[in-house]
Amino acid sequence: MRSTAAGAPLEPPFDPFDPFDPFVHPALFYGDDQEYLDGVVPFVREGLAAGEPVAVAVPGDRLRLVRDALGADAERLRLLDMREAGRNPGRIIPGVLRAFADACPDGRRVRIVGEPIWAGRSVSEYPACVQHEALINRAFQGRTATVLCPYDAARLPAHVIEDAHATHPSVITGGSRSRRPSEHYAPDAVLARCNEPLPLVADAMTFPFVDDSLPGARYAATDEGRRLGLTGVALEDLALATAELTTNSVLHGGGSGVLRVWGEEGRVLCEVRDRGRFTDPLAGRRPASRDQRGGRGLLMVNLLADLVRVHTGDEGTTIRCWFSR
Repeated sequence: MRSTAAGAPLEPPFDPFDPFDPFVHPALFYGDDQEYLDGVVPFVREGLAAGEPVAVAVPGDRLRLVRDALGADAERLRLLDMREAGRNPGRIIPGVLRAFADACPDGRRVRIVGEPIWAGRSVSEYPACVQHEALINRAFQGRTATVLCPYDAARLPAHVIEDAHATHPSVITGGSRSRRPSEHYAPDAVLARCNEPLPLVADAMTFPFVDDSLPGARYAATDEGRRLGLTGVALEDLALATAELTTNSVLHGGGSGVLRVWGEEGRVLCEVRDRGRFTDPLAGRRPASRDQRGGRGLLMVNLLADLVRVHTGDEGTTIRCWFSR
């Protein structure tokens, strides 16, 4: 369904390591490698000692630090390079966090270290990153899980640290076990701010479509993507994403839309605009159940594309996807 930043009650402050809380989501601010390890390694080892399934999804350089510090214990947890698994922030909840948690159906608490924001994330990627952090609280509401999110306080800009305080109910500083409720927790305000308009690109290939022209839209996107340098799997992903987005526009976005495709900084971008409006904040970020029929289109796009950005409002919705050449 179409999504907006719908309101939700704020969570009360709580101890981020209290095993009796159903869902815990602290931010860990670290200044160097030692503070990183002081915050992450005990968290992981406590989970393993308690028999909890543990996953660590962090950038590759941090993954090596954790693996070396854990030694043989590293074989007992799930390790993922977030630069690959989470290069599109929109796939982290369904493809990493919930995928791991949902595979443990026996009710045990799961522990996950997830670091979706690192120095070097692009300006285009950042709004999707902070949206992701704000939506974790909804995606895991009532679930028995702890998701610890490290932030490099020495290298990340001040506004990123401020946003981390707004998207996490509690914070931990200095690599220690000291923690406190976030005084600036306001995930709905963050979601509203990140729902920013995506400027129209004038020189893009443009294809207005309705129901009868859906095949033509897919062919047009494929031809333009190939002309711009996409090949192989990336070109197939562009074609499939185009088909899903344009079909959703016809079914749920007023019966028509406009497709645009263009190249930018080594990537091919595909965009669909229509008159629909999202009402579900987790659209495209919620794993599909085995018996679910339909409703997988935006989820599939998030799993295929390198980046997905969405803007929705009274005038309609824009979904923009990036594919690397």
